[in-house]
Amino acid sequence: MNFSCMGLSKLCFLLSVVFCTLILLLIPQFHTHWKSRHYPLPAFNGKCEKNYTLRQQLSSEIIAHFGANENPEKWKGYSLDTGTSHLKSESLQTNTSSPLDSMLKNLSMSVSNSEKEILELKEIFIAVKTTRKYHKTRLDLLIKTWISRAKQQTYIFTDWEDQELRQLAGDQMINTNCSSVHTRQALCCKMAVEYDKFIESSKKWFCHVDDDNYVNLSALHHLLAAFSHSQDVYLGRPSLDHPIEAADRVRSDGSTSVKFWFATGGAGFCISRGLALKMSPWASMGNFISTAEKMRLPDDCTIGYIIEGLLEVKLLHVSLFHSHLENLQRLRSILKQVTLSYGGPENQHNVVSIGRIFNLQQDPTRFRSLHCLLYPDTAWCPAGTRL
Repeated sequence: MNFSCMGLSKLCFLLSVVFCTLILLLIPQFHTHWKSRHYPLPAFNGKCEKNYTLRQQLSSEIIAHFGANENPEKWKGYSLDTGTSHLKSESLQTNTSSPLDSMLKNLSMSVSNSEKEILELKEIFIAVKTTRKYHKTRLDLLIKTWISRAKQQTYIFTDWEDQELRQLAGDQMINTNCSSVHTRQALCCKMAVEYDKFIESSKKWFCHVDDDNYVNLSALHHLLAAFSHSQDVYLGRPSLDHPIEAADRVRSDGSTSVKFWFATGGAGFCISRGLALKMSPWASMGNFISTAEKMRLPDDCTIGYIIEGLLEVKLLHVSLFHSHLENLQRLRSILKQVTLSYGGPENQHNVVSIGRIFNLQQDPTRFRSLHCLLYPDTAWCPAGTRL
């Protein structure tokens, strides 16, 4: 009896081994080879036939970017702040204690050495938005000051073919053919052209400023060099102390709302190329105007909606950007700020405090004095000017 049981167990074991061997041999015959999928790119709704070349450039560049950088979450929720992050538009207070260098020390914990890159000033695309009536009163001042140090990377977006300006700026002056009135539609029209020109340029960073901003090129370069242009980076300063809420008419019929922060265009903002490419379905070839009209938002708010609302990339609040809404007389560490501005006709005394170089009659905006402090070798600066 014992012999029979042992013989039966051995037989069962041998049959099991044979069966498993057959299964292993047959598996390759039923195996379906996996093939990589190539997902189609988002369809563009724009109808700009003349921008076919731009469409091809966008498609190839988006494929390359998404292949290497699928969905970086590194910068979400991160804040570059030198004081209070959220500012009230009616009474903006300026921090006076943390200049650019100390602020950038915080980046060491968020940016690894492998992600840092060598950035040249010529790789930054600076868009200056202006209009015909400000060519003389505002733009001439910028051309004589900071633009003179960044001619090849500064592009002037206007609404009129000014022959004098064309002689000075050449191809860097772009006539958008947008309306010269200060309406939401006109502002969005110019921003749409700015975006498309940036994509065409192949530069690493897109920075937008107004014609009443002074750009400290060294501080801007220092700030952007702390990031990688291939990452999702949106830098700027909000003009409100809370995110705005708007009916979402892009993803729904407006029955749902969306909350998002946006960087005010009056202080300037910067967007990495990696993030700008992801904006293309809603921003390129006229789609920016369509998005803004659906949302009924001005240009800078629409930028924030696309980036925070649709792409879910957080605005990095940087208090080194400044608009005329702030109390600029209280600002300190002036030479460390990225952008500065000045008050309009209703508040002419709202300028940064620089007590030497030129007086207020000679230099009501204080931009000439600031420029001479930054660039004392400028021909029209008084002799002996020093930082």
